[in-house]
Amino acid sequence: MRCTRVALYDIKSGTFDEVVTQAKAEMVPLFKGSDGFVSYGVAQVDKNAFVSISTWETRAQADTAATKAADWVKANSEDRFTLRINYVGDLAIDTGHREPAPVAH
Repeated sequence: MRCTRVALYDIKSGTFDEVVTQAKAEMVPLFKGSDGFVSYGVAQVDKNAFVSISTWETRAQADTAATKAADWVKANSEDRFTLRINYVGDLAIDTGHREPAPVAH
């Protein structure tokens, strides 16, 4: 069953646009290169907060992503934003999941 990680961050300095630029340049490649990666997104939820939403093939992979993200923030952005809370859970509904097309013989 696929699993999603949702993390809420507080922006301490800078802007949401700066967070997005940094996420595109650094988090996207980090997550895309990780086993089980399905999708990743970032959304602003108020002036000084944003959520990171990623989907993984398994819970273990989502838990690993949470650790990778925490390590990355600590090394690269701890002065700009901090994790408020992190959730990992099994997806009950996943409309983005599509079965592979049958292979024509």
